[in-house]
Amino acid sequence: MKKILLALTIVLAPLAEAAAQQDSAMNYRRSSLYSLLVKHNDQKFAQEISDVFLSIPTPDKYNNHDLSVKVVNMDEKLKDTDLIENFIETNGIASRMVARWFNRDPFTGVCNTDTVRARGLYDASEFDKELAARSQRGLAMLEDAGEDLIPNTFLIVNDIRYIDRAKTGIAIGAAMRILGAVAGAATGVNSYTDWGNTMGSMMETLKGFKVNVNTYLYQLVWDEETAMTFYRDYYASQPDPAKKQAFEANRGKFRLTYIGSQKSSGKDVSFIGVNLDEPTQMIRKACQRAIDENIASLQKNFDVFKVKTPLINTEPICAQIGMKEGITKDSRFEVLEMVMKDDKIIYKKVGEVKPIEGMIWDNRYMAKEEGAPGSELKYTTFKRVSGNDFYPGMLIREIK
Repeated sequence: MKKILLALTIVLAPLAEAAAQQDSAMNYRRSSLYSLLVKHNDQKFAQEISDVFLSIPTPDKYNNHDLSVKVVNMDEKLKDTDLIENFIETNGIASRMVARWFNRDPFTGVCNTDTVRARGLYDASEFDKELAARSQRGLAMLEDAGEDLIPNTFLIVNDIRYIDRAKTGIAIGAAMRILGAVAGAATGVNSYTDWGNTMGSMMETLKGFKVNVNTYLYQLVWDEETAMTFYRDYYASQPDPAKKQAFEANRGKFRLTYIGSQKSSGKDVSFIGVNLDEPTQMIRKACQRAIDENIASLQKNFDVFKVKTPLINTEPICAQIGMKEGITKDSRFEVLEMVMKDDKIIYKKVGEVKPIEGMIWDNRYMAKEEGAPGSELKYTTFKRVSGNDFYPGMLIREIK
């Protein structure tokens, strides 16, 4: 640890002079997430799936850590993780995710700690002052970031495949044609008939729309050795051609480790509420519901990927988390208090809560449009299982 602190002292001392003040809208620390799509060009709706994937935002419980590449073309079917890992290694994805943490300029190699500072909720002026003074406190802040922020950086790779359910669509498409024909006969306006035929053809294909989504989860490796090497050999607060070249030559030293995978078919997705004038909403709804379902399952299955959510009130106890995150009446959460110790944030368990049946927020995509129970709520309400003196801002995290 002394070595990494020494490396930090040497490379980060000049930061305060160049750093700009910035406000952070976040009130708690989130994990960071980069989402990728595997696109199969030989598949029906490949482009439509790609288009809607690009419109799906990063889940609000995570920081957006996306890189410029969001869609990867692969003709082969993913039977295991070999193709994904080959792409990760060939394109230096891990090194690019590290570079994003430090806003590394690809042309000059110059880095800064603005992202670390913002996501770590450090006071900007205090952070810069302590670093400039080469103080133990300033170094502790960066050590804290190395333990609580950067290692909680994840990549999810979504392999989405269209499943043909044409029979369902044909029946609905026929109904649309009949509706258009009736309207046309009643009014004498051919446009109604044309509309019915057009929508009927589209609905024959789309109303039976179903996808299989396999989501693969990876975590960025940021241990003491990796951090020390980066700060000592690659971090440059001013142009340094040698360090820039060293980073480029050693991108392979940065790694992502495979955590696990999850599969969803979105079989229970209802298309009630979908605007018939915008049939691609069906694709968006099917894809987003399946991806959200996979993320929620990965959170339940792997502790390292679990999210923390702040309590927004304690009378009653409530938080903005819901069915999108996989909450059910049987879910159980620990309540955590953030405590500053030696200039590092630690999480102290102070109790447990569980959702109240009938008061679970349905925050899934388009739940309100389909009139789903709970979609009219703005948060989930909990009851206390143990603990006292909860206050807004405390965090909850699901436990098994």
